[in-house]
Amino acid sequence: MELAKAINYLEDVQTHKQCVPFRRHNGAVGRTAQAKAFGVVQGRWPVKSAKFLLGLLKNAQSNAEVNGLDINELQVTNIIVQQAPKTRRRTYRAHGRINAYQGHPSHIEVILTPLSAEIPAAGVPAAKAPVEAEVAQIEA
Repeated sequence: MELAKAINYLEDVQTHKQCVPFRRHNGAVGRTAQAKAFGVVQGRWPVKSAKFLLGLLKNAQSNAEVNGLDINELQVTNIIVQQAPKTRRRTYRAHGRINAYQGHPSHIEVILTPLSAEIPAAGVPAAKAPVEAEVAQIEA
């Protein structure tokens, strides 16, 4: 998805104009007519998640501008989310008891690439450089 479209989509999620479709882990997720656009019936509007992801995309956009890339040519290639170590605190309960009070942070990695950039397929050897071909002819 292009960067501008991704930013518009996340802004629409925050204002409840478009939903995020739930295809997997969708038990007890409500139905909405907005999910029809994605071919499903269940969807939600994760405003807090959209806010953090929107901040990352805008940060990546400004980094691209500083590095001299055309922001209209950028495309979101990959987004990777992984669990981070839990932050441990305590909460004090009645009758002198203490319970765990853990945060659930995550590591989020956003990869943007220009639309015109070609990425070689995995496992396919790249074409030999012209210098290597000339050296092979000289040795033969």
